[in-house]
Amino acid sequence: MTPKRMLLRLGPVCAVAALALAGPNLAAAAEPVWLSTQLRPIEEAQQVRTVILKDSPVKAQFIADQPASFTVRVEAEAKTGHHVVSLLGALHGELEPFVPLGLLQPLDSLVPRLAADKIPNSLMQLGKFGTQHQYYIPWMQATYIMAANRKALPYLPKGANLDHLTYDQLEQWAAAIHKATGQRMLGFPAGPSGLMHRFFEGYLYPAYTGGLVTTFRSPQAVAMWESFRKLWAQVNPNSTNYGFMQEPLLSGDVWIAFDHVARLQDALRKRPNDFVAFPAPSGPKGLAYMPVVAGLAIPKGAPHPAQAAALIAYLSKPSTQILTLKASSFFPADALPTPGNLEPGLKAEGDAVAKMLAAPDAKPALLPVGLGAKGGEFDKIFLDTFQRIVLRHEDPATVLKREGDAMQRILNDVHAKCWAPDPPSAGTCQVD
Repeated sequence: MTPKRMLLRLGPVCAVAALALAGPNLAAAAEPVWLSTQLRPIEEAQQVRTVILKDSPVKAQFIADQPASFTVRVEAEAKTGHHVVSLLGALHGELEPFVPLGLLQPLDSLVPRLAADKIPNSLMQLGKFGTQHQYYIPWMQATYIMAANRKALPYLPKGANLDHLTYDQLEQWAAAIHKATGQRMLGFPAGPSGLMHRFFEGYLYPAYTGGLVTTFRSPQAVAMWESFRKLWAQVNPNSTNYGFMQEPLLSGDVWIAFDHVARLQDALRKRPNDFVAFPAPSGPKGLAYMPVVAGLAIPKGAPHPAQAAALIAYLSKPSTQILTLKASSFFPADALPTPGNLEPGLKAEGDAVAKMLAAPDAKPALLPVGLGAKGGEFDKIFLDTFQRIVLRHEDPATVLKREGDAMQRILNDVHAKCWAPDPPSAGTCQVD
């Protein structure tokens, strides 16, 4: 049995032990091992091996792994000194714990080589984790965007640009439709299975306050909630039941919607001529958006670092990025327009994502980092705040004081440091 087959058949912990026992012989294998928490489904993993890597200048063994065992493998190799894996593919939050442990190799020398691939600086900065060094290269991402029925377009405010909309203009747009039709046609995924908390964490808060935790109860946050309460007067009341916005878009219950790209795909793919996709609106602090970023990193001690670097360069090429888009629900890390040979609905989403990344005032806001099992409690803070201020009309400052105290307790319990859009913190992130 080959080492690769043995690795795939063994469980995570046993596989780590097998890799360590194999020692230098396996580490010296001609093909570098690429370990990834992404593209794990069998169909996607097969696409990586047979399509994405088909024209790669470096032949690699692609091994998909669960996040928990991925971390175990990387740390075990570092502890034993028996290094097998040469390239890592994982989400930002999955790579972040390796940085303070010194397990990742700086990739500063790669940055000039990748300049032509036009990966936005806002994403490149995420790969530095607040340091002076580049520890991962953005590989691919998912995110949240807006979609609208073309019937809504005639009601856009005068002078408004769909690709550079503001939250004030979104409110004016929805109000004009409400006045003309008698219906509230703006929708949000605020139901039990919706992702409304991500809207607050990655879009509204950073766009209005420039931060999240450190600005949670700031004067800017108070003004933001008052503004959003006004916007909510134009939102379809059924939004508190919506989980996936593609469904009310297709039924005609809403004409304008915000959601994750994967939860808008059905509407855009089934009826591409009826809908348009566009970036999230901007606020006073810029166009905030939440990238679910996957990066490529090289572990310290990697047996094939030069080949791993060549793989990163290949996977960052626009043509390879498009292959990755077709093989998964992730979009390219670069800000280049998507090609015309994609199906129309997927191309519409890709174009909206590219425009959002390329916006001069783009402000990425990460998924919460370092919260572990407390992540759900953290998210609930935002949903509770929304319900109390917007749905129950409680005083914003009073609500933010109480919910901010609850948030600080969560952060203290897990000693979570600040993450973007907040500046890095030396210790536990502080609510302000």
